[in-house]
Amino acid sequence: MQIPHFPESNHPLVKSLFDCSDRELLTLFQRHLDEGKYFTAIFCRYSPIIYTLIGHSGRSPVQVDYLFAITWRQIYHALIDLDLRGTGVPGMENFNLQNWLINITALCINQAEVPPVESIHYSLQAASPPLWCYTEQALDLIPALQRLIVLMSQSFKWSEARIAAYLQAEAEVLSPAEVRELLQSGLKQLQQALPADIRAIYFGEEETVQEEDFEIDLASSL
Repeated sequence: MQIPHFPESNHPLVKSLFDCSDRELLTLFQRHLDEGKYFTAIFCRYSPIIYTLIGHSGRSPVQVDYLFAITWRQIYHALIDLDLRGTGVPGMENFNLQNWLINITALCINQAEVPPVESIHYSLQAASPPLWCYTEQALDLIPALQRLIVLMSQSFKWSEARIAAYLQAEAEVLSPAEVRELLQSGLKQLQQALPADIRAIYFGEEETVQEEDFEIDLASSL
């Protein structure tokens, strides 16, 4: 089994955090939820362990990649509320992030419902888990119509004509050209809703997010 290489680990914003301890990274992550570099640094530090554990679960490569992503999504949300002070939580005074991550991964391996290969649209090469997590978060911040159009375009690969036909059936009359305009505006708003450091790490400071940059299975966000 080959462990994927994640280019974000070489980005200066992430490399600058390599000397931080696990507890320091966790504290910075919780104090600065509007920044993505701290979670990305945690991901880069522990992705080899998590991927190895999931890779031995007996699933197909596509399902392994998908389970890897949803495991990190679970980790992201759990870390937000994790009490690092140990107040009322036995054992937290000697908290060990690696062991905690291994336990979360084991739970996901045993409990997560992974769809069949043909139903998975997620590409690990197109979007690593930190980008997926922050993209889902950003989707909640854009208007509902643009959000729906972005999801239908990116998750289901529907054409503007098919999206327009679907919306017409839902009493939202738009031409394919209007759908295209809303798709572009939705992608622009999605980009702006992403943390600035996530945009820098994954797209570059001067780059504009294009449709192909979001080849992510976001159907669960509908």
